[in-house]
Amino acid sequence: MIILVLVAVLLMALQQTGRLGTLEGAVAAVMSPGQLGLSSLTDRVAQTVSTLRNFRNLQERTAELESINRSLLAETLRLQEIERENQRLRELLSFSETRPGIELRGGQIIARVIGRDSNNFLNFVMVDLGSRHGIEVGMPVMNNQGLVGRVSEVTNISSKVLLISDPLSTVNAILQSSRLTGVVVGVAGGDPVMGFIPQGTLVGVGEVVLSSGMGGNFPKGIPIGQVREVRQRDFEVFQEAVVVPIVDFGRLESVLIVTNFEPLEFVPALDSPAAGTSP
Repeated sequence: MIILVLVAVLLMALQQTGRLGTLEGAVAAVMSPGQLGLSSLTDRVAQTVSTLRNFRNLQERTAELESINRSLLAETLRLQEIERENQRLRELLSFSETRPGIELRGGQIIARVIGRDSNNFLNFVMVDLGSRHGIEVGMPVMNNQGLVGRVSEVTNISSKVLLISDPLSTVNAILQSSRLTGVVVGVAGGDPVMGFIPQGTLVGVGEVVLSSGMGGNFPKGIPIGQVREVRQRDFEVFQEAVVVPIVDFGRLESVLIVTNFEPLEFVPALDSPAAGTSP
């Protein structure tokens, strides 16, 4: 208490003599570095907090932009797939226009492949159209490349298409260049074989094989494949040609079913020309 009174008296004396300002300046000079240091530290802390806050906001914005980018990428891929499918459908629809030599009597309807043969032979596919859509057993099936097969079974909402690679499939065929005729029969686990080609006639490797239209089972002029190998045996009446199908059955997504074609009654082949039977 006495010290406080003495300090008060001293301050009053300094004020009356005009020296209080000098003391205040000295005290300020002593305290100033500490105040400046504290102020600088406070500023740095505030700046760090602001930087962390901005970094957090930047992270959130980056995550948001990445999410938007993923959504845009997914939408782009979806639109690209739609465009590819539309292109395939346009090619299917323009099939008869681009190949005027093919006799497509009646209408055509596009079906999508919804199932495949579960074994490695890939001898049939399932499509998403059935009897309620006007599909009937025996109707020819193709795509924009060539002949696929023939409708073999029909339910109300789906159909089974027997591919030309199936051993039960037979197609009357003609060689495009030589005009030789024969029958293309499917082979289990291998390429179809065109049989009943007369011996002594020249069959060239690479020659295109078309449906002949004979027998009324398929329209005329549909590409089947190309000759890969010619087999001739002594004392045989006929020679045969191994045919590589023009259609990649493993990549079928959409097919064209020819309606109102009025094909003959569907009767699967019992024998293969490769086995030496006669037509």
